[in-house]
Order: sequence, then structure tokens, then C-alpha cells
Amino acid sequence: MRSACRGFSLIEVLVAFIVLSLALSVLMRIFSGGTHNAALASDYSHAVLLAETKLAAAGIEIPLQEGVAAGSADERYRWQTSARKLFAETEVPGALIPVGLFEVEARIMWQDGGKERAVVLNTLRVAPINAP
Repeated sequence: MRSACRGFSLIEVLVAFIVLSLALSVLMRIFSGGTHNAALASDYSHAVLLAETKLAAAGIEIPLQEGVAAGSADERYRWQTSARKLFAETEVPGALIPVGLFEVEARIMWQDGGKERAVVLNTLRVAPINAP
């Protein structure tokens, strides 16, 4: 009579490798999804910063007038700002000049893996009616 065999059979080793490969593929998907989400969060943060910059420049660096302006920040991000007059003239007690209320919108767009992504921020600005 033979004593009990020690070790693993070929079938047991193959099953162990299959289980290991499935577990590793799931872990790789989790890590790659996490890195993609981190990169996407970084893109959105950059786009929000760019939109805030464009909103801050409206009426200060760039005269506030009705219309649309567009351009690109770098090879990846495109921007578009629009200003729309909400009220033609607003009476402000004690104001020396007539002012108007403008709605300013900044839209930042970029491509991410074939998808068009965008961030849109709005604000209201007060500006003199006949500003140069």
C-alpha cells in the first residue's frame, strides 16, 4: 500500500492560478479606475480655476460689454465668456453714475478620452452704463 500523497495535483495548481489571475485583474481595474478619477478631478480643478480667472477679469481687465469672447488657454482647454445685460439702468441711491447689472458666464471645455467635458460658472457684475 502506498502512503498518502503529499503536495498538490496539477488541477489544484491550475485552479489556484485562475483564482489568482481573476483577483489580480479585479485589483488592476480598481487601481486604474482610481487613477483615472484622480486625473479627472485634477482636470476639473484646473478648469474651475481657469473659469474663476475669466470671471475675475470681466469688468476689471476686460471692459464689461454685452457679447461673447472665446479662446484657448493651452492646447487642451478652450474657454468662452459671455456677458448679458440684465437691466438697462439701475437707480442706486447716492450713485454718481448710472450703472447696469450684467450676468457673466465663463465656460471651460476640454476633451477627455473622446468625451467633451465642461465647467460653467456664472456671476453678476455691476458696471457703468457707458463704460469705454
